[in-house]
Parts: sequence; structure tokens; C-alpha cells
Amino acid sequence: MRKPTPDTREGRPGLNRRSLFAGATTVGALAAAATLMPRVPVAESTAATPKPAPEKGGGYSLSDHVKQYYKTTLI
Repeated sequence: MRKPTPDTREGRPGLNRRSLFAGATTVGALAAAATLMPRVPVAESTAATPKPAPEKGGGYSLSDHVKQYYKTTLI
């Protein structure tokens, strides 16, 4: 007995039952896995309140960020 030849009229093999069920199973497994994954809460961005401007000018302050930069410049 011969195996049925795939339908190559469009240049691709025909869709058989095995590949159809394999694809459906894969899609179902991915959908199930997506629903079981934990959701990451969206952090609400809170705008940092800016410090008031100094009365006598200037505006430089030695913040933690600046201190970290100075540590990286040490040899």
C-alpha cells in the first residue's frame, strides 16, 4: 500500500491530522502557561517633589548620586 502523496499544488505539503493536533496542543499549552505566570505589578510613577531653590543662589548639593560618582573617579 502506498502513502498518500502530499498536496503540492501550492508548493507546500498538505495539512494532515497529526500536525493539526500537534499545533493545537502547542497553542493550548502556551495559553495555559501564560495564564499561570505571575503578573508583574505596574509601579505607579510618583513624581519626586523638587527641592525649593536656594535663596542666595547656588543649587549644588552633595547628593548620594554625586557621592557615588566621586567614588568611581578615585584611583
